[in-house]
Amino acid sequence: MKNVKTALRITLKAIGALLLFLIAFVIVEVICTKITVNSHTVQVSNGVAIYIKTNGVHTDIVVPVRYKEIDWAKEVQFANTKGQDTTFSYLGMGWGDKGFYLETPTWADLKFSVAFKAVTGLSTTAIHATYYHALTENESCRKIVITEQQYAQLVQFITSSFQKNQNAHFIPIVTNANYGMNDAFYEANGSYSLFHTCNTWANAALKSCDQKACLWTIFDKGIFSKYQ
Repeated sequence: MKNVKTALRITLKAIGALLLFLIAFVIVEVICTKITVNSHTVQVSNGVAIYIKTNGVHTDIVVPVRYKEIDWAKEVQFANTKGQDTTFSYLGMGWGDKGFYLETPTWADLKFSVAFKAVTGLSTTAIHATYYHALTENESCRKIVITEQQYAQLVQFITSSFQKNQNAHFIPIVTNANYGMNDAFYEANGSYSLFHTCNTWANAALKSCDQKACLWTIFDKGIFSKYQ
């Protein structure tokens, strides 16, 4: 009986500690989301148009396929998409947990093992690249005009997120898990966790090119709150 009481006491303490952690985590996240970095940044009238785009959970950074700084199609090749259409004008890129990307097309497909590895940083990461002909601004897609120098900074951030082979080329992931005809997956650097999510990456991308962003966030809503 004594052992049962001891085990129960330990279990209750563990649950209490977990609840306190989650409450503290949420409070810190809310505070950091409210704090805006680069708050005085003003969009230029003439520059490079980029976009932030969300599916309601995950934020992508969308850039021109070709601009002075880089031709993305040379590395994120059209041939790696199912459709192999070469007429697209924009490329959206998002960083995230590889297991979520490849094994969880819908929340109904989520496995405990995938979720556990993701939140604990035990799994690898990938970049999901999606081509677009055009984008329409709405609540889930915002246009941001940045300078050429800022775009160069953004390019540096994004390219550094890709794993590269011995010839310094991006590494495509051969899979049938594509979401459509115009997307592909690539090996990425970094580790996904409860503290560093797909939206944390997108938020950091905006910071890298001196655009408005949250001090820290794990959700897409924090990012989009800066671009109402």
